[in-house]
Amino acid sequence: MAREMILRDEDATIRLAIKLAESAQAGDAILLSGPLGAGKSLFARAFLRAFCHAPHLEVPSPTYTLVQSYESPSCVVSHFDLWRLGGPDELEELGWDEAREGVVLVEWPQKLEDLLPEDALKLEIRVLADGQRQARLAGWEDRLKEADLAGVGTDV
Repeated sequence: MAREMILRDEDATIRLAIKLAESAQAGDAILLSGPLGAGKSLFARAFLRAFCHAPHLEVPSPTYTLVQSYESPSCVVSHFDLWRLGGPDELEELGWDEAREGVVLVEWPQKLEDLLPEDALKLEIRVLADGQRQARLAGWEDRLKEADLAGVGTDV
């Protein structure tokens, strides 16, 4: 069952990322979708800083490198931006199989095609007319029930 919430501002997106980072563990995949400018990279940056326990971690966009990897206290976390990916066959060169042993954040996950992890958390961020964001979370049902998302956004 999906959960939807309104994220009033960037701080709400950051709070959501922090809460989900607290629930993430090795082997997890978080698939980020939404239009350009929706806040996928903002979410990824906040998630990486929280998961790595490094609030000042420099997190460049992987748009041109396609993947950036970071050491965390528990495992490696890899941030993939597949916007420029030609097809899923190119993922092997990027170390997809090895990255799946840690945590992966994937922007533009539709490029994964048949490699989409079934147990992934899917986060879709949409821009509303008033500039707020609507987040739709699907997957991780048990963990989302346990995660305290109160105060992050307004449930829809």
